[in-house]
Amino acid sequence: MKKNKSAIKRVIQSEKRRLRNSHVKSTMKTNIKKVLLALKDRNQEVIESTLKTAVAYIDRAASKRVIHRNNAARRVSRLTKRVNAFLRGAEAQR
Repeated sequence: MKKNKSAIKRVIQSEKRRLRNSHVKSTMKTNIKKVLLALKDRNQEVIESTLKTAVAYIDRAASKRVIHRNNAARRVSRLTKRVNAFLRGAEAQR
């Protein structure tokens, strides 16, 4: 165990941050998976609503600096690209 006060405080702070960051990341990934499952189910309304929440969670993770902003932009871009491809296909079948 660390001896001086500042080292002990840093250990405690970093552990708190690690737990908070892992929760934010986990929630973000869960919401991304919900979008992908909705794409498999082919339910347009569910896809649009889950995409909106997933993008919000990705942006929130980036604003809290849990993930890098470029990483967030890439995730949003890829997810949106998949959803748009599905929606274009759904419109073509109508």
